[in-house]
Amino acid sequence: MIAGTESLEDFYKSKFDWLPDNLGQDIGHFNVFRLEDCHGPNKAPVKYTRRDYYKITLFTGKCRYHYADKSVDVDGKTLMFFNPNVPYTFESMSDDMRGYFCIFKEGFFTERLRSNITDLPMFTPGGKPSYVLTDEQYDELSQIFEKMLKEIASDYRFKYDLLNNYVNEVIHYALKLQPTENLYRHPDANSRITAIFTELLERQFPIESTSQRFTLRSANDFADKLSVHVNHLNRAIRQTTGRTTTSHIFERLANEARVLLKHTNWNIAEISYTLGFDEPAHFNNFFKKQTQLTPSAYRNV
Repeated sequence: MIAGTESLEDFYKSKFDWLPDNLGQDIGHFNVFRLEDCHGPNKAPVKYTRRDYYKITLFTGKCRYHYADKSVDVDGKTLMFFNPNVPYTFESMSDDMRGYFCIFKEGFFTERLRSNITDLPMFTPGGKPSYVLTDEQYDELSQIFEKMLKEIASDYRFKYDLLNNYVNEVIHYALKLQPTENLYRHPDANSRITAIFTELLERQFPIESTSQRFTLRSANDFADKLSVHVNHLNRAIRQTTGRTTTSHIFERLANEARVLLKHTNWNIAEISYTLGFDEPAHFNNFFKKQTQLTPSAYRNV
């Protein structure tokens, strides 16, 4: 179950904290961005949810897309298409990701061409959204996106007609390519949710400094991050692994606590803080329940 759908208004507020003047003009709305302006440590994370708009992304770098019941690992130059009917989330796996993306409502496409965008292979729910590119192909598509950026900033009266042509040029470019087959299909939705949960959990480790803090500490925290109801998350993880969400979190937390106690000279209060406990006494109780030893006793074994 997906908790809500991200609207264009949600997108602009999370990425930029401002709204464009023409947002209410549904059939005319279109925008284009450089990827590095919208993704990074200070930007809002991408939730796993549906959007109410279409998106085309051109990028180079290493990342993973969770798309419907699939995970797409890409490393290099890639063109990807997303439609409002399929939920997805994006996670960067490198610090040097760059590229472009454009977003638009269905009316931007259909009002000008009088055709159905959902008939296009890359926008069908069961289609293949990912296209691996050569350096030459990436450069050619980059030039089209650069034209979009230049045109969106212009005051040309018919710029949206021209921008529509650029979008179609990208689409037809992709139609001539062979979509990538490097998709891992999860057996079911529960398996996919469990895989995303596990990656989010592992991404918080290792704890490498006393200023770092473990923040996703409960099933509710993870459910909010994944935009699913906590009961749905708990059910998916139990059906996939036979264990509760909390048991997975506590086991990983206890393992990290063991590492910090044995391999750092941090005091108990510092370790307690980095693992998300407000009071060292709470950490002592947690650790003893998990290991039958107090943190001090374990450190001295």
